[in-house]
Amino acid sequence: MGAGFSSTGRFLAEVAQGKLRPGYLLVGDERFHYDRCRRAVVEQLLPGDCRDFCLHDPDLAECSIFEVLDRAQSPSLMAPFQLFFVHGLKALYGRGAKKEEFAAIDSYFRSPNPQALVLFVADHIGIPADVRRMDYEDKTRYERLRETLGAWCGVVELGRADEDDAVRWLEGQATADGKQLEPAAARALADALGSDMLRVANEWEKLLLYTSGRPTVTLADVETMVPAAKQRSLYELTDAISRRDTVQALALLDGLLNASDGEDAAIGHLFMLARTFRQMLVIREKDVRDGRAIWSVLWQGFRPPPFAVDDLIRQARRYKGGSDLMRAVQAVARADAAIRSSPVDKKLVLERLVMELAAPGR
Repeated sequence: MGAGFSSTGRFLAEVAQGKLRPGYLLVGDERFHYDRCRRAVVEQLLPGDCRDFCLHDPDLAECSIFEVLDRAQSPSLMAPFQLFFVHGLKALYGRGAKKEEFAAIDSYFRSPNPQALVLFVADHIGIPADVRRMDYEDKTRYERLRETLGAWCGVVELGRADEDDAVRWLEGQATADGKQLEPAAARALADALGSDMLRVANEWEKLLLYTSGRPTVTLADVETMVPAAKQRSLYELTDAISRRDTVQALALLDGLLNASDGEDAAIGHLFMLARTFRQMLVIREKDVRDGRAIWSVLWQGFRPPPFAVDDLIRQARRYKGGSDLMRAVQAVARADAAIRSSPVDKKLVLERLVMELAAPGR
């Protein structure tokens, strides 16, 4: 597993064994790992009937660190244990040396309250799956956190996952849930969601409900239930069209229709085809060659998902110019009009469209 899973795994083991330090520093903006850590600590340390009195979420943008530490040091008459998730750490590292603040932190951790646990949440820092690509500003902030709070607290990295991490998590979760998961289904789900673990976990819950009563989660289940997976299949279709591979394009269209509501999904597929060809039209006319430039030529709400950027640029450059792509947009518009006129066979309309778009020398 990646650094994020390894670091949180060690922390969860300490929680389960009851071998906790007085304080921890949770660094990173990966919400999936933060939720896992928070849930484990709350369930392990706080009785369910008095969590309202035990659990605190102070924000240093609204209160001082002195107030937080004073509350942590003072025994509570209402709760046997107190748990603090301290947010807004940017305020602790603003202008000024903050000598008094760090002196107070040092004083607290020299003699911490054994009936309290303080967790500092640095979710303003992003830790990518490949730490070598970490933003310079985030790296500087992280190093300063380790040099200061890291001197008193255990450091837990909430780093983002890569695709392999997401696949391994899905395979492990499937086993835990008593399901068999097709390797292609796991890879498609992780790939379609860009390894956003919170979304991966949410979609997995939906798949469990959808396949209730069946032992296996298949690729078809993922393509049916996960919108992003459908979108990826559509980009594969436009890739085959741009390569003038009619046989492959027709096979992909058939798979799209089988994985959705068949003919009833035809209008949705046409909408996405029109959108994709319009995106390629702008990319071709603006002569975009690099993924970073796409954000300046395609406006908010009209941009492709991150996983499709490079593919879309490559597909657009297979066309001779904007006029070729404009004809593709017009062909999709004609097919849309035909679909809405209630034809006998909507699938036939889509097949004719794909054959027209993928025709060699078109």
